[in-house]
Amino acid sequence: MGKTKRYWLLKTEPSEWSWSDQEANGGISKWDGVKNKQAQKNLKSMTLGDLCFFYHSGTKSRCVVGVVEVTREWYSDDDDNGEGAVDVKAVGEMRRFVDLKEMKGEEGIKGFVLFRQPRLSVVPVEEDAWTRICKLGDGFCGDGKEDCESSDDS
Repeated sequence: MGKTKRYWLLKTEPSEWSWSDQEANGGISKWDGVKNKQAQKNLKSMTLGDLCFFYHSGTKSRCVVGVVEVTREWYSDDDDNGEGAVDVKAVGEMRRFVDLKEMKGEEGIKGFVLFRQPRLSVVPVEEDAWTRICKLGDGFCGDGKEDCESSDDS
């Protein structure tokens, strides 16, 4: 009790693992393949219930597309070459994808780790940055607001 929920951003190339892949897989996946030691340290710091932005990186798309929740903390097994993993489950798609340029233009999140260390695949997200990015994206399906299927007027 008393443990505060933390927030993260997980980057993936859509050609490697996309939001569609995440949803099609029953919403649950093993988040592995992280080789950078600092990114691994961030993965190791994740606890059950932490929320993560699902971020598409690459040349065609750089945006937050959804939210996943940590369902299994750091573990290693024989088939991950000792790199370890966490399991995450899809919570919901962003009502509106939030582009990197849009985030960079948001005054309240100028110090966001994603901007300072853009090559890291797993970064912490401060609670105020989480709130602002969610607001930019009109929230995400599963956040307790109106149903997503009924809000496709945009």
